[in-house]
Amino acid sequence: MKLIYKPFGIAFALFAAFAGKRLFDFVWTKIDDEDPPKGTTEIAPVSKIVAAAALQGAIFKVTRALVDRWGAKGYAHLTGVWPGERRPDPDA
Repeated sequence: MKLIYKPFGIAFALFAAFAGKRLFDFVWTKIDDEDPPKGTTEIAPVSKIVAAAALQGAIFKVTRALVDRWGAKGYAHLTGVWPGERRPDPDA
């Protein structure tokens, strides 16, 4: 049953990426009127590049974790099988 979850996991990952991008764009418009700078933008200050990257990383990671969790709970509710580990690996 866990193998059947793979396509759902991929769909959830795509949804999380889309939602994370939209959420980051929304939050960034509240911070700055300009588009977020890339690392290769010549005239952008390093602090602004790092702040944009850190914010984007945090938003993407939290969004992905929430979507993964809700997807796993929904799958477990429908099938009765948890698609991931029961407990974290103590050796990891």
